[in-house]
Amino acid sequence: MNQDASKIIMGSDHAAYSLKETVKRYLTERKIAVEDIGTHGTASVSYVDYAARVARAVSAGQFQRGILLCGTGLGMSIVANRFPGIRAALCNDLFNAMMSRRHNNANILVMGGRIVGEALALEIVKVWLETPFEGGRHQERIDALDRLAVPEQA
Repeated sequence: MNQDASKIIMGSDHAAYSLKETVKRYLTERKIAVEDIGTHGTASVSYVDYAARVARAVSAGQFQRGILLCGTGLGMSIVANRFPGIRAALCNDLFNAMMSRRHNNANILVMGGRIVGEALALEIVKVWLETPFEGGRHQERIDALDRLAVPEQA
């Protein structure tokens, strides 16, 4: 397991609450510290609030990685990717989980609780945590991506 994955911040909306609890249990059983920012039940909430809290914490360097879950994963990934330095990857299969780390150095994993079942979700988390970033030409592309977030000077 990569050292930067020793502490994870995670959040979900109501649609993925059950899956969040399953993923959290999986991580804690593997001695990975989890900061669960909610939601803490199935009452309807806005995914925007939870995605922003996780993305803000990763963007600020308080956590190296985060996990977000909502019904499809789409809303969470859109919100998270608005924050500087965030590379949130919606991964509802193993190949995307692996490639999001290998080539994109994704620092937030996003999954859809209404899309993936528990067994697949846990495999996705495992692959995402264990796959290293390749660096090299991929780092050059991440650097170029980061430059897009900075307004051009006249």
